[in-house]
Amino acid sequence: MLDHFAEELRLARSAAGLSQAALAEAVSYSAALIAKIETGDRRPSADLARRCDAVLGGGGRFVRIQRRISRETVVPYFREWAGIEQEATALRGYEPLYVPGLLQTERYARAVLSGPGLLSAEEVERQVVTRLDRQEILTRDRPPTLTVVVDESVLRRPVGGPEVLREQLRHLVKVGEGLPRVRVHVVPFAVGAYAGLDGSFVIATPPVGEDMVYVETQLGGHVVDRPADVRRAVDVWESIRGEALPHQRSIELIAEITEAEPWT
Repeated sequence: MLDHFAEELRLARSAAGLSQAALAEAVSYSAALIAKIETGDRRPSADLARRCDAVLGGGGRFVRIQRRISRETVVPYFREWAGIEQEATALRGYEPLYVPGLLQTERYARAVLSGPGLLSAEEVERQVVTRLDRQEILTRDRPPTLTVVVDESVLRRPVGGPEVLREQLRHLVKVGEGLPRVRVHVVPFAVGAYAGLDGSFVIATPPVGEDMVYVETQLGGHVVDRPADVRRAVDVWESIRGEALPHQRSIELIAEITEAEPWT
């Protein structure tokens, strides 16, 4: 699919009578990047694909190919869920350990992926780009409703170091205040034991059909669509959500921790 994008871009650019430099200027990217994409040496971002469609009259062709590229570059066990996530009208997630991927900053995502030391530097960078590309669903014309619940420990674990975490927390505040279809809730330490301590999961509501659940473990992830299991996951999520602070109070708590926590 990467070669396909490169070929389609070359053909469309030539048909429009544009040089690489002229196309680069039109889409506000560098000519060097356009050249590398046309040779298949660089992956196109979701933003670049949208701009190419607009400038070259692609009718969404470049965006569709770019999405296929993104799905191919994620780890195999996540590919099915990546497609479900793209089509969902609502996503409800819980995470006791990390900031959820759809809300991670670039530096935080890199720290999460590189921290275990199990991926090569090249693999880490590829996964970082893919993760950031997934976030495009939050700012598209018809974004899904995203409701995430995190444990308070997520806000205090210095993933990547103090500055990386502080940047990440400020991003959560910005997204929580600036994107009306994103809701962030925090389960405070004072709650003690609750249902969420058993692990993270995400519930997706598709445009047509029943909800599906994604569960990830140390051995990989899988999609759950058995009705009884999905109902159980929804019940657990509602229990977790019931223990969490309201959205606005959660955003205030995140801001307070950002500014008050010494991180040293």
